[in-house]
Amino acid sequence: MKKYVVIDIGGTMIKYGLVDEAGNLLEKAKRTTEAELGGRGIMAKVCSIIDSYQMKYSLAGICLSSAGMVDPEKGEIFYSGPAIPDYAGTKYKEVLEAKYLLPCEIENDVNCAGLAEVFSGAAKNSKITVCLTIGTGIGGSLLIGNQLFHGFSNSACEIGYLKMADSTFQELASTTALVDYVSKGQKINTEQWDGYRIFEEAKMGNQQCIAAIDRMVDYLGQGIATICYVINPETVVLGGGIMAQKEYLARKIETAVNKHLLSSLATKTKITFAHHENDAGLLGAYYHFRNRHTEDD
Repeated sequence: MKKYVVIDIGGTMIKYGLVDEAGNLLEKAKRTTEAELGGRGIMAKVCSIIDSYQMKYSLAGICLSSAGMVDPEKGEIFYSGPAIPDYAGTKYKEVLEAKYLLPCEIENDVNCAGLAEVFSGAAKNSKITVCLTIGTGIGGSLLIGNQLFHGFSNSACEIGYLKMADSTFQELASTTALVDYVSKGQKINTEQWDGYRIFEEAKMGNQQCIAAIDRMVDYLGQGIATICYVINPETVVLGGGIMAQKEYLARKIETAVNKHLLSSLATKTKITFAHHENDAGLLGAYYHFRNRHTEDD
């Protein structure tokens, strides 16, 4: 059975592993990104990972998921925020195919998460799916069946920048926004707060943390409702570290969406939580590769 190296490049960690052609994740590991090294440094780390697998296996392809805006046709990064300096212009497909003589494909990490969920996760068989990742910011992907919708210039579903009041969706409903809001209210440095601590405090009855979560959830409901009015998805999948708090959040998010979305739409829209969690980028990178090479099979 063919084996593929899968690599998920984030601003903090690079996750990587080996997948077989049935989509089984055979092994996985991670290492720090050291994003301050920029595109060249990350490329060197990616090559080191591929080298280590080539020593043990005969690889059939290289499957990449990455933060930043990705041109999947050219196989390169065309925009990246300050979290990874000097990353735009990194030509993964060109460099890695020339070096390893293997096919290489790359896609944005949130798009890969969406692919993982529609192929074998929470949105399997969904006709139209929106996948949101709530973390430092808010990322989004849109899938028609199991195919990504990229838009005219590969920038579709950048919904974190969606304008809401005098701010943006991610400035109001991300984990970063939650932590900032709590730390300002408590007048304590943000370094002493994170999403996990806020939820633990809320469960113990901290009214300020409860109110902050409710505020974030209401903005999340507004954003999801706006997306639903435009796209009318069958399924909305919620992922990102904060969504590990499913038991605490599920009813609250459902209530917030119902508050802002017409009932005729709300009753036909499934709101669910990501199934693959931290493995979504790895599996999605393989599914993206498979989508682009089905004609070769």
